[in-house]
Amino acid sequence: MLLYIHIPFCDSKCHYCAFNSYTDRFHLKKEYMRALEKQLKNDLKNIDKKIETLFIGGGTPSTIRYEEYTEIFKIIKPYIIDDCEITSECNPNSASKTWLEGMKSLGVNRISFGVQSFNDEKLKKLNRAHNAKGALSAIQNAICIGFNSINCDIIYGVQNDSFELIKEDFDTLFKLKIEHISAYSLTLEEGTKFYNKSEIKIDDEELSYKIFDYLKENGFTQYEISNFAREKDYESKHNYGYWQHKNYLGIGAGAVGCLNNYRYYPKKGIEEYIKNPLDYEIEELSNEDIVVEKVLLGLRCSNGFDKNILNEKQLKRLIELLEEDKLKEISGQIYNKNFLLADELALYILE
Repeated sequence: MLLYIHIPFCDSKCHYCAFNSYTDRFHLKKEYMRALEKQLKNDLKNIDKKIETLFIGGGTPSTIRYEEYTEIFKIIKPYIIDDCEITSECNPNSASKTWLEGMKSLGVNRISFGVQSFNDEKLKKLNRAHNAKGALSAIQNAICIGFNSINCDIIYGVQNDSFELIKEDFDTLFKLKIEHISAYSLTLEEGTKFYNKSEIKIDDEELSYKIFDYLKENGFTQYEISNFAREKDYESKHNYGYWQHKNYLGIGAGAVGCLNNYRYYPKKGIEEYIKNPLDYEIEELSNEDIVVEKVLLGLRCSNGFDKNILNEKQLKRLIELLEEDKLKEISGQIYNKNFLLADELALYILE
């Protein structure tokens, strides 16, 4: 069982971000945290398994003072396993040394920084609230405090990007001895400022391959289309849980939970959520829906999928791909050799 907690507050709205976040609702922070606690208590009562991982995401979790998380950690303590992976996202501008120390004292053992770039011009273009110097300082603080599982997000495929520019970002992270890197290609999401600006995105598959190769040369193993780790132990157990289709609780405005064959959605609006954090929209998942998700997610990461979930027609298409050496099979588990082709291969099998 996984647990996700959503913090929808942000200092600024990045031009590419489609996540549920707000820059003008800071006055509702305390009420929101109380509503989180109410939903958390309710949802935890209904589970029969221990929590293996906790991920606090957003939005920007570091916009909330660490003291405000104290009650959250008290509530979850009886439900988590001893070696629970506890990750918090944060932004360099708001993840002060005090905040990082406080979150570590509460039990956070993995930090994920939304760095995106160490190039100030690019950061301004993305409308990030920090600069390169601030990012370096925040990461160094986390290292000094004793975090030994740190992820940094890097975004590429932005107008004027080149391999040399992206390489500088990675070289900075190599020098800092960061354990995990998430390298995302820019996507133009509906509802974002970049959505109708096609010129802002570079569609360059060759750039992706160069990045993957460079990370591999420097000791980072790719285990998902956008995720790379120095060692197996530094891979995100929480993300792996999603890809393995494990059950997860979704706490907070705009969060998503999934239990067996249904998915549930708390209210997205902060005011609506505060008013009734237990008001969920329910989506039933058919067996076919679950198969589609297992194939799509399995081919995007090193987890793969069990071929026995496929019907006869799908198995025939799978055999074609195996014969063409586009996929590989080990003891009935199907693995992808090229994550960039994941969606294309999955759609071929499932059509």
